[in-house]
Formats: sequence, structure tokens, C-alpha cells
Amino acid sequence: QVQLVESGGGLVQAGDSLRLSCAASGRDLTPYAMAWFRQALGKEREWVAGISWNGINTDYPDSVKGRFTISRDNAKNTVYLQMNSLKPDDTAVYYCALGNGLKGWDHQWEYEFWGQGTQVTVSS
Repeated sequence: QVQLVESGGGLVQAGDSLRLSCAASGRDLTPYAMAWFRQALGKEREWVAGISWNGINTDYPDSVKGRFTISRDNAKNTVYLQMNSLKPDDTAVYYCALGNGLKGWDHQWEYEFWGQGTQVTVSS
């Protein structure tokens, strides 16, 4: 059984940084694209970062481009999300997801496994 466990969330002030981690067990992440999503209270879940299996290709929506950086350490079976210059609008539960046969980063139906999420709260 594959498990993705996110950690690193918390309460920070606007302008601060956080690094989220997503540790996987039950499957080697190496062959798979990985992504981070977030869901704010009362809003739909949205994609915020994606990384190819080898870490060479990354992509972000405009809302976080230049502030968020996704990375992975396949030896540790872990994916990271470095978040800088955080804003109150970044407040959400953040989820990592394992992609399988992705045709688009925001194609949520193409992700095979999801973590349970970690809360990020940014105060103004």
C-alpha cells in the first residue's frame, strides 16, 4: 500500500518561508511525476507545482511562480515544496500526489495516490 505523508506545515507571517516534505512508502517514487496541490477553505483544490520523475522538468501556475520551488530526492523517496514570500492567500491545506500517465499537471483524475495534507496558515 502506497502512503504519502506530508509534513512541514504551520502558522507563519506574511513574507515568511516554509518547506513542506512529502515522504513516500510502499513504492519507489523514481519513475513517477509528483505534484503539490492546495485547497483553501471553501475553494476547489488547485495545482501549485509539478516535477518530472528525474527532477529536470518543473512547472508552476502563475500564482506561485517565482515564490515556490518543487524538488525531489529519489534516494530518500521524498518530494519537497519550498515556499517563499508567503501571502495570506497561500493559506490552505497542501497535498502531495503521485502522477501516473499524466497528460496535464492539473488533471487531478490522473493522480494515483494522495497524501492526507498539511495545513499552512499565513497571517497578515
